[in-house]
Amino acid sequence: MKVVIAPDSFKGSITAADAATALAKGWASVDPFAEIVLRPMADGGEGTVAAFAAAVPGAELIPVTVDGPAGRPVAAQWLLLPPSDTDAGGTAVIDLASTSGIELMDELRPWDADSTGFGQAIAAALDQGASRLVLGIGSSASTDGGLGMLTVLGARFFDAAGKPVVRGARGLTEVAEVDLSALRPAPETLVLTDVTNPLVGPRGAAAVFGPQKGLTEPQDILAVDGALARWGRLLGLDPTHPGSGAAGGVGGALIAWGGVLAPGAGEVAQLIGLADAIATSDIVVTGEGSYDGQSSEGKVPSHVAGLAAAAGTGAMLVAGRITEDADASAFAASVSLTDIAGSSAAALAEPARHLRAAGVSLAREQTR
Repeated sequence: MKVVIAPDSFKGSITAADAATALAKGWASVDPFAEIVLRPMADGGEGTVAAFAAAVPGAELIPVTVDGPAGRPVAAQWLLLPPSDTDAGGTAVIDLASTSGIELMDELRPWDADSTGFGQAIAAALDQGASRLVLGIGSSASTDGGLGMLTVLGARFFDAAGKPVVRGARGLTEVAEVDLSALRPAPETLVLTDVTNPLVGPRGAAAVFGPQKGLTEPQDILAVDGALARWGRLLGLDPTHPGSGAAGGVGGALIAWGGVLAPGAGEVAQLIGLADAIATSDIVVTGEGSYDGQSSEGKVPSHVAGLAAAAGTGAMLVAGRITEDADASAFAASVSLTDIAGSSAAALAEPARHLRAAGVSLAREQTR
């Protein structure tokens, strides 16, 4: 039997590579003769740089220190892919999660968290001569519309009195004038995202993702949504563009800069040859930290399940938790680490242990 194991990271708990290894160990303990192929995945969020680093020979990790989402220095890194005939300076792969991500916050600061660090990493890659960018924008800590990122890249934003605005959503609500005259020109830029939400409205950045970042009061959500609408007009951005609400509006700012949005899971899957691996396998196991109602909209498990269905291969799911609003009908079997461990706290405390147990459970299900 050939088994492909292709999970996303379990956010804040275990990397995609370590999750795949743990699942493989559990499966092999039941079926030691299985051919197990590891294909750790990402969708533009946490682990995107790691996925490219593992898949591309000659890629070089470049350290960079940036201002994190709370303003404190953060040691991060970006990845330089080797130059090609069409990409003389090489491609820089940068993920927002490691520079301006929510996992970098000790506490949620919905009004002050911002995307400055992401912009600093982009600027560092451009300063080093990268001629193409691949940007993963999942796991944002802020709802600043990309204000911090664009400021680092040379844009200027002023309030009604002509003074520069402060960082974060607080500054976003004050923006009255935009000066893009000194904004660095964008090279070819591919933006990887796992969501299709527009910039504003009931499915927009403030309404859907704001509460996850601490923006919980209805009047505050409305205020930031209104600020994002004005922000879109000032940038000449269509606020209904799918994905413009990703990463608290960073998706929209990157569109305005010249970037092209693409489904992150699909781009990573293509890079690592996942479709070919699945086509010659008997079963594929995928997973993520929380499989919920949003997981069918571009997340890794839904993309992997689609590849499996196209190949006529069975798919199985492992998740830290599977919520009541989730649709797991695409999978032949599913297992929750919370159920295995007895509680979410226990699952988070020892993810590798419980992933091994999940591998055992799914292997037994498959070999019945």
